[in-house]
Amino acid sequence: MPAFNLDTCARPNILALEPYRCARDDYKDDGTNILLDANENAYGPSLLNSTAIPANQGPSLDLTTLHRYPDPHQEPLKQLLCTLRTTHAHTPKTLTPANLFVGVGSDEAIDALLRCFCVPGRDKILVCPPTYGMYSVSAQVNDVGLVKVPLLPAPEFGIDVPAVTAALSSPESDRVKLVYLCSPGNPTGSLLRKDDIRAVLEHSTWNGVVVVDEAYIDFSPAEASLAEWVAEWPNLVVIQTLSKAFGLAGIRLGAAFTSPAIARLLNSLKAPYNISSLTAGIAEFALSEGGGLAKMRENRAKLIAQRERLVREMPMIPGIGRLRGGEDSNFLLYEMLDKEGKPDNVTALAVYEKLAETKGVVVRFRGKEHGCLGCLRITVGTEDEVTRFLASLERTLAEVRGTAPAADEEQKEVAASSIVA
Repeated sequence: MPAFNLDTCARPNILALEPYRCARDDYKDDGTNILLDANENAYGPSLLNSTAIPANQGPSLDLTTLHRYPDPHQEPLKQLLCTLRTTHAHTPKTLTPANLFVGVGSDEAIDALLRCFCVPGRDKILVCPPTYGMYSVSAQVNDVGLVKVPLLPAPEFGIDVPAVTAALSSPESDRVKLVYLCSPGNPTGSLLRKDDIRAVLEHSTWNGVVVVDEAYIDFSPAEASLAEWVAEWPNLVVIQTLSKAFGLAGIRLGAAFTSPAIARLLNSLKAPYNISSLTAGIAEFALSEGGGLAKMRENRAKLIAQRERLVREMPMIPGIGRLRGGEDSNFLLYEMLDKEGKPDNVTALAVYEKLAETKGVVVRFRGKEHGCLGCLRITVGTEDEVTRFLASLERTLAEVRGTAPAADEEQKEVAASSIVA
């Protein structure tokens, strides 16, 4: 077992923190109470006479209660998340709401963990580039140091377990409180090996927390999530979001699955009412079997089909290099090749800019990330979007590489195609 000890790993002031409490923690509202405890507006929300927001295929959201503060504990929402992720694929144990922190996107959880465990100006986190940029941004905001241990070379982009183990065994390893692992990786799209994550969790001397960011997990093979593993490992946090597979980026809802002890700390330091009633209501509908789950699965199947199409058709375009990451997410990482057939940042950046400026197609240049020379990250779109993207990419690559037909020849080709049509 790991050397993890929450009492010596977490910051003393956080361990001593008492969560904000309101009168309704002691006296639950059954709908008949007169609520004069929270300085709310007793006449209700300043809206028109409509009492609900109708939706064609979604929930009817009650607006009459918006003058009341939202539920600070989100128990129904947490239970739905637990039901979704309790698969018993990794453990016979069952997740409960006590295993959860719910935040404003997964970014709130990323930041809250730093504030929970890292003393500003002293402690550090470990990240494995190429990876999600918010880990380092949050570290900088919180005045926390950064230890970088790169992933293994593409296309595997796996954890370099010996290097991570060595970093966590160094004389200053007691200052490293958190290890952030992204699985599937961003921008790699690769799912990390379960045994590699286990090896980090089982470090025999390091007293810290492993954070696995599973923002894209629903695009991975079935039962790939390690969320229920938190019932087995006291030093594990698994972060997820409704922004990706559920298509709810606009409501900003993220979750951190972890041990009840760490969940208590995170829930103690959060703002009292960090999740709005509207956000919770939409999320609960999206996570329910009779609500949005079927739609999520339908859309996910469409996106996976388009991802497979991109993998088939991208290599057919002259100037497209290797797929450098995995196929476990809703994006792909591909090389752009120069005239000599080598991956090249100048070419990739030019393609990125021309696609956006002349074709109206926006992707992401990732060539400056570790191990991603000449790479663009392409999000999987709808069938029509993918069709437009592939045509635009082929034309743009030809222009950038100087292999596009002359203007007059191009006009002849267009005219000929019009006659045939």
